[in-house]
Amino acid sequence: MDSSKRIISAMIRYFLVPLLAVIFGFFICSIIMIISWQDPVKAFHALFEGAGLFGNIRRFGYTLLAMTPLILTGLSVALAFRTGLFNIGAAGQMLMGGFTAVLVGISFTNLPIIIHLPLAVISALVAGSLWAFIPGLLKARYRVHEVVSTIMMNWISMWSVYYFVPKLIKGGYETESLPIQETASLRTDFLTNLFEGTDVNLGIFISILSIIVVWWLLDKTTFGYELKATGFNKDSAKYAGMKVNRNIILSMMISGGLAGLAGATYYLGFTNKIIIGSLPSQGYDGISVALIGANHPVGILVSSFLLAIIQSGSDQMDAIANVPNEFVSIIVAVIILFAATNKTMKLWLDKFKKIIFRR
Repeated sequence: MDSSKRIISAMIRYFLVPLLAVIFGFFICSIIMIISWQDPVKAFHALFEGAGLFGNIRRFGYTLLAMTPLILTGLSVALAFRTGLFNIGAAGQMLMGGFTAVLVGISFTNLPIIIHLPLAVISALVAGSLWAFIPGLLKARYRVHEVVSTIMMNWISMWSVYYFVPKLIKGGYETESLPIQETASLRTDFLTNLFEGTDVNLGIFISILSIIVVWWLLDKTTFGYELKATGFNKDSAKYAGMKVNRNIILSMMISGGLAGLAGATYYLGFTNKIIIGSLPSQGYDGISVALIGANHPVGILVSSFLLAIIQSGSDQMDAIANVPNEFVSIIVAVIILFAATNKTMKLWLDKFKKIIFRR
């Protein structure tokens, strides 16, 4: 019975709560649509059809493509949060990881794919980690709040890439880099053909593997326990002999490395080049993914898939049901609002669970 209770508790916390937040989001948006003389049934049918949930493998490929970086940026934000840090810098870390990966993908022209591709991906991970090291150090040593420092690092990354792309790897236009070498691309003919020409790439496997690694790190290792203990109560962790400042820095670096990997999957698997002038929106979307997914790897897998469905199906909802894309923003905002009240929903579900077990 104890094992059954643990399983049900985990399902409630990491699956049912995010799912209920999404259901409530759709419900509230349906009311708004009805008030606006829109047909919510037709709109949501078009949304799910556009996301490929009714058997269209090509559209489902676009959903997986959107999901890939969301998993990694969600993990990035969630890992930092579970260790007591709020990493707002995933967008900048993702951009720096992507820029470094593209730079490696362009600069080396005679390497075989078995060396070139891992080198480009690892360079993105390292670049994201190093970019996050700075706010981690400022937090650990000088108590500079990581929200402030990571936001500033976002702007530094954007304008650094804005400067270095034209100087080092300028493409046909001033606003973009050269394309990467094929040996550094995450695209494969197998996945491209399987999903009927979409850009689904090996990044999806990197994302899934990262979920497993982060879960194992946080829940199955002494190091992960120390990271969580530091986040829960720094004074107690220090009293227990843990190296608090080291844990803060390493937590930020691991978080930044995950965001850097998101940059690798996006720029090596989708765009194949860097376009300057903006930060990748997936870095900020990762905050929503982490919040809806209760900052747990399993919850993040669910929430990233749900947000990818909304993103990839929105155009179809606009085209078929004539529902403006602004409703997509409303759906996401309401979902996040309910996800923020997840403690209340957990109490409701716990009461429901007690009723079941009494029977």
